Amino acid sequence: MDRPDTALPQLWLMRHARVQVAPGLCYGATEVDADPVATQEAAAQAARLLPRDVAVRCSPARRCQDLARALHALRPDLVGHTDPRLAEMDFGAWEGRLWSDIGREAMATWTRDFGETPPGLHGESVHRFLDRIGAAWDEWRLGERGEVWITHAGVIRAVELIAQGRRRIDAANDWPATPVAFGCCMPCAGG
Repeated sequence: MDRPDTALPQLWLMRHARVQVAPGLCYGATEVDADPVATQEAAAQAARLLPRDVAVRCSPARRCQDLARALHALRPDLVGHTDPRLAEMDFGAWEGRLWSDIGREAMATWTRDFGETPPGLHGESVHRFLDRIGAAWDEWRLGERGEVWITHAGVIRAVELIAQGRRRIDAANDWPATPVAFGCCMPCAGG
């Protein structure tokens, strides 16, 4: 879904600040706290980078909401709203566990049909995740304003695929491995 003209508004992607969890913890849909100092630093960086007149769309996760509030305190013109489509992927029964404790067989089951198999038995499949992010992407593409999405690494990687025109993947190694730094704020390369 594209706008009739070729001049699209800019999309900025911002990941929440560093979280306060054990290294290697699976926490997609799990509520975890972000470091408050890192949140303020990320907000200050974004306040300097973001242009005027961009809409803010934010994941409902507390770690993203805290960043949106900190950004708004520095830049009152950046008023946003919560969009549940920008939530991180739900890893089902794996949430709150160390990735190293999940086990090879469980990971093999997931990656065998990576697009369709929900992780952690009842999590969200990659294709459902891509559909959800794709719906937000399509809405943004039809809009008139630039946007900043305050969200998660998984969402940013999904946007990377969607910007390339890919809404389905077959294998785990098709998923972008690009590192997404905590607190980063960057323009989307296809948006």
